[in-house]
Amino acid sequence: MKNLLALIFTALLVAPVAHAETDPAAEEKIRNSLKILLPNLVPDTVRATPAEGFYEVTFGSRLVYVTGDGRFLFQGKMIDLETRTELTEQRLSALKKEALDKLDESQMVVYGPEDAEHTVTVFTDIDCGFCRRLHQEMAQYNEEGIRIRYLFYPRAGIGSDSYDKAVSVWCADDRRNAMDLAKAGKAIDKKSCENPVDEHYALGQAMRLQGTPALMFENGEMVPGYVPPKKLRQALDQSSVGKGG
Repeated sequence: MKNLLALIFTALLVAPVAHAETDPAAEEKIRNSLKILLPNLVPDTVRATPAEGFYEVTFGSRLVYVTGDGRFLFQGKMIDLETRTELTEQRLSALKKEALDKLDESQMVVYGPEDAEHTVTVFTDIDCGFCRRLHQEMAQYNEEGIRIRYLFYPRAGIGSDSYDKAVSVWCADDRRNAMDLAKAGKAIDKKSCENPVDEHYALGQAMRLQGTPALMFENGEMVPGYVPPKKLRQALDQSSVGKGG
């Protein structure tokens, strides 16, 4: 049985799947049911899935499934065995991409040219060991045609020492130089100013990050942990093929 499941999952593709038309009556039932049973959660979207009778309900970057009568809710992965498509992860990637696209690049620390073949957005912690290893190899990532965009995610939380370092990097006269120094474990001037660190951290929390670095591809696919430059380039190329690029 395990071998069968392994074969199924390794064969899954990421081709887009058309959604059925959402029944307004079912959507109303679902929203009313959730309003009563989960009054503190207001769905962003309710839409039909290819599985008859099941609706996808999203809360930010989170997703659950509810039956059309609004009675049953379940969390988990939905897979179309006929097309071998992992519907849930595909949709979650789209939701994460939508959330990320709302951030302006001017609110990030960016390494690499605008015309790079690939752009990866990295949630980073100044004091994280693997984050520092990634940063030490920035030149290699850029040489592989990968542009790195940093978002701050101090794992210890707002008000921590790592948080203060992130704010100081952002408020420095030369952010990239301050980032280079901080990532090398060197002291930088403590500064304070209007900054996006709280927003970055909140976004990471909404995406349920488990650690840093957390790498997000252009299609919204999230890859946890450090990935060497050449392997990251290979993964990005494969991701581009998968999405038709």
